[in-house]
Amino acid sequence: MKRITINLHDMPLTQAQREMNRILKTCPKDTDEIEVIHGYHNGDRILRYIRFELKNPRISKKILGLNNGVTVIELKK
Repeated sequence: MKRITINLHDMPLTQAQREMNRILKTCPKDTDEIEVIHGYHNGDRILRYIRFELKNPRISKKILGLNNGVTVIELKK
């Protein structure tokens, strides 16, 4: 299993959106998961974007863990 980690914590929302779209376009085809560190203590705009608004044909599902500041995005094969 190949996992990429991206840290969007403390970025402005527009920058986080651009970075997330860039990662989804450019990550290797053999990538299974993207671990997104978005934080939640300093506001939840990026968390809400990643968990509820982000749409992409490569996304299979979003996994919410015990850490509210992280979301794992599972990619389609």
